[in-house]
Amino acid sequence: MSGIIDKAFDHEIFRKSGHQLIDQLADYLKDCKNKDNIKVLPWESPDDLFNKIDKNFNTLSGPASLFTEIISNSLHLHHPNNMGHQVGVPAPTAALADFISDFLNNSMAVYEVGPYSSATEKIVIKWTASFLGMGEKASGVLTSGGSMGNLTCLLAARQNKLEGNTWERGSFYDTQTAIMVSEASHYSIARAVKIMGWGDKGLVKIPLSSQMIIDHTLLEDCYKQALQEGKNIIPVAANACSTATGSYDPLVEIGAFCKKHNLWFHVDGAHGAGAALSKKYKYHIRGIEEADSVIIDFHKMLLSPALTTAVIFKDGKLSYETFSQKASYLLDNEITDNWFDIALRSLECTKKMMGVKIYVLLKLYGEQLFADYITRAYDLAADFANLLQKQDDFEILVKPSSNILCFRYLPPKKCKFSINVINQKIRTTIRDEGNFYIVQAEIKSNIYLRTTLMNPFTTYDDIKKLVVEIRRIAADLIL
Repeated sequence: MSGIIDKAFDHEIFRKSGHQLIDQLADYLKDCKNKDNIKVLPWESPDDLFNKIDKNFNTLSGPASLFTEIISNSLHLHHPNNMGHQVGVPAPTAALADFISDFLNNSMAVYEVGPYSSATEKIVIKWTASFLGMGEKASGVLTSGGSMGNLTCLLAARQNKLEGNTWERGSFYDTQTAIMVSEASHYSIARAVKIMGWGDKGLVKIPLSSQMIIDHTLLEDCYKQALQEGKNIIPVAANACSTATGSYDPLVEIGAFCKKHNLWFHVDGAHGAGAALSKKYKYHIRGIEEADSVIIDFHKMLLSPALTTAVIFKDGKLSYETFSQKASYLLDNEITDNWFDIALRSLECTKKMMGVKIYVLLKLYGEQLFADYITRAYDLAADFANLLQKQDDFEILVKPSSNILCFRYLPPKKCKFSINVINQKIRTTIRDEGNFYIVQAEIKSNIYLRTTLMNPFTTYDDIKKLVVEIRRIAADLIL
């Protein structure tokens, strides 16, 4: 074996580097929590950062300096002033479990190449189905993200609701197959529809109410109109909650509508289905137990590193039909209900040991960790909304149902900028300065500032400081 290979796999070098990295990350976590001279986002333009890294690409370095470079040039999710996208703040022990997954690299396709991770995945799926109230027959798989999860569920809907075996005969239909979706559905739903070959006409969008949720009073009219246009509606997809505003669709009413017309009921609960664990906020997902399929991202509101998404089917047996193909070199198709061969029910063959990091958190802390975290984050968003509603120079879009809040700054009447432009400029300046990190959303042609309060150490005082920061930036822009 060559010397360089020996060095790459030397256990003592690995031990030393690993200890150094843990020390670096522990100090980093401490600095983030204390906000000690660390910006949320060390902003550089894409070209500038690329050129800086590329300049030294061919120069070998030690692990400590390389790890420092990676950490210092990244977005700091663990910083309390990070209030931007829906990317979870992983608990340190969950990250350690993910490290084990990366190191062991059990591929999860079939049981014998991932025994422990296959068993723990089943436990995690069982626990998830239980807290969602989906019944004893429910089961499913873990997959790499909500986009993959939504596609898996819609493929199952197609396979189970269309006549014949679509998987075998292909996507050729006598009528236009379609899905009814919220106008505020995640783009992955539209992407899944087009992957399945249904095209633009395969999306029937249901208008929103003033609360930015599906207007359930329009379901029947939308359905009848689709039938008149020759469309064959298979599933209906609801949000729990929506990405842009964090609003929960009326799941009880949508479920009743689906049952009446024998439609597949899918709930995209990537962000908000975890509310089921909070006694205070579980009312938001009432009706989810009637869904045929649900997805939930553990890497959003359940303190886990990306990517881990649960795909839960109310009738677990239906999930086997979605990818019912033969692969004799890998899968034993003669075994019934072989939950342990994960590739039977997933687009993925090789995948990470996803369930391990969730299992570790449950074993170490119990589900109360998640319940307390979600309740706290949702409470903080409600407090933020109440604060803004008391201000003359701010307005909120809708009262928050989750930890997502859309709002905007209202400039003086003599301001040289429109409301949209000044809010865009405020958001860009905040990003460039790096003291906070927030994003923006365009809703009905209006630009809103958008916060997602994910960090467990963000306080009400941090929220008040953000308001002060926005006013300071706005004043400088108006001058």
